[in-house]
Amino acid sequence: MIGRPLAIAALLAGCFAALAAAGTGSLDRRLTGSFDTPGTVPASSTVIVVELPSGRVVFARNANLSLEPASNEKLSVTYAALVELGPSYRFPTEVLGEGRRVGSTWVGRLVLKGYGDPALSSSDLERLVNILWRLGIRRVTGGVVGDASYFDSKTVAPGWLAGFAGNESPPMSALIVNRATRDGRLVANPALAAAAQFDRLLRARGIVARDARAGQAGPGANPVATIYSEPLSEILQFMDHYSDNFTAEMVLKAIGATAEGRGTTTAGAEAVKRDLHAAGVPLAGVRIADGSGLSRDDRVTARELSAILVLIWNNPKLRPVVWAALPIPGQSGTLENRLLGNPWRTLVHAKTGTTDIASALSGYVGRRYAFVAIENGDPVDDWAAHTAEDGVAEALIGEIRSS
Repeated sequence: MIGRPLAIAALLAGCFAALAAAGTGSLDRRLTGSFDTPGTVPASSTVIVVELPSGRVVFARNANLSLEPASNEKLSVTYAALVELGPSYRFPTEVLGEGRRVGSTWVGRLVLKGYGDPALSSSDLERLVNILWRLGIRRVTGGVVGDASYFDSKTVAPGWLAGFAGNESPPMSALIVNRATRDGRLVANPALAAAAQFDRLLRARGIVARDARAGQAGPGANPVATIYSEPLSEILQFMDHYSDNFTAEMVLKAIGATAEGRGTTTAGAEAVKRDLHAAGVPLAGVRIADGSGLSRDDRVTARELSAILVLIWNNPKLRPVVWAALPIPGQSGTLENRLLGNPWRTLVHAKTGTTDIASALSGYVGRRYAFVAIENGDPVDDWAAHTAEDGVAEALIGEIRSS
């Protein structure tokens, strides 16, 4: 677990208590112009720019305004995941044995148990099958069970619209293979589908089992084979680079399971908020309902998000992970088609956020600034919001280039 930088938190608290708009001259005018972009509503928009590493506020408008964050919610999940789990954490997936081995026969059940790996695939299950084969197991008398009990049974998060399920994210489950897809379609029961896939792979390898079902390992089950995911740092890079909602929700439940002993969205949100509070992040007006930012119950402030960015920047264990995870304009990820006319666009590393009612861009410009820009609307004007957000980034690029 990574230590919480309380000294930095105290410094941030002092900076934000003042909240004096220190920006002057051309930079202040350019940032003000971006904030007032036609098509955006200043009363439901927020912008803040702070210097690195001090966190000194350079420019702020509506910094305490509570707004829907869209996928900028993933920034707080990224921070808490690195604090609670650590960059090198790997999600395990186990085969547990109930019963005993007699020669080449496993007398009893084999339980495939998931621990929330969002990237678990058929090839990973093949790795488990090959381990069992090398152990000499050729027959399973009690069949195969898929165990998803590490998380709760809720497949969506609080505050999601009905249309989000299956469209914005596959169903959540502690045991889920290939993002719950089979033959191009979502399965109704991810744990059962995983057990069935495992059973098919066992048979293809020459290990005969009786059947496959969903269930839960008994208290006497013992590990027979275990595999691990890629490091959390790589999973977060995929999550933030492509703004993957499913990964964010799975990571949030994993935070809850680790920090609170409950693999639920609510427990994960409680842990995230506790970690932010412990680090001195201002939480007035903040509400964490899910991990992806899809929930209509989520709320953030520019003050909160900029504090998280400064905390990350000033932590040598966190900074390289998040720096690599954030998209870069003109390259792959959610900023691939943004700021294409600016030759210095690669100075920007930032997290996007887009829903019908919220647009956001928060991150870093070079090693000098952190910024947050969020617009809400009903619906939000995407073109105007992107113009405003990109204008903030370009103003900061210009300031760096001219100094």
